[in-house]
Amino acid sequence: MSENFSFTIEAQSEAADTKYVWQMLARFNANISGDDHHQVLNVMARDADGAIRGGLLGNTYWGWLHVEILCVQEELRSHGVGSRLLQAAEAEALRRGCSYSHLDTFEFQAPGFYQKRGYVVFGELEGLPPGHRRIFLRKDLVPAKKDSSTAAG
Repeated sequence: MSENFSFTIEAQSEAADTKYVWQMLARFNANISGDDHHQVLNVMARDADGAIRGGLLGNTYWGWLHVEILCVQEELRSHGVGSRLLQAAEAEALRRGCSYSHLDTFEFQAPGFYQKRGYVVFGELEGLPPGHRRIFLRKDLVPAKKDSSTAAG
C-alpha cells in the first residue's frame, strides 16, 4: 500500500501539517489513555523595559509538567532568576493538578541546578552530543503519601 504515497524530507513543514500530525497522535493516545489535558506553560523573566532576560518553555499533560527549555541570559545566572522561573512553573503545574515534573539537560548545562531543586536522574544517553551526556531528571511535585498501614500504632 505504501507504493501509493510519496515520502518527502521537510526541514520546514507547514504549521498546519505539523499540527495535523500532532493531532493524529493525540487522538490515538486519547483512545487508549484518555485526554491528556495538554496545556502550554511558558514563564518569562522580563526586565523593566519588557525585554526577555530568561524564560522557561514547557507544557503540562497527564498530571506532569514537562520543562522543555529553561534559559537565563549569562550575566544573570546565579542570581536566582532560573530558580524563580522553575518555581513559578512548578506552582502553576500544581495549580493545574500536576503531581510530577520531568526534563532533560546536558551534563555541561545544568544537572546540578536541577538536582539542588529536588530533581533526580532517571536516565542518561552517553554520546549525545558526541563526547557528552544527555541527562533525564524527574521530580515529585507532591510529596508521596506515607503508607499508614506500616505506621506503629
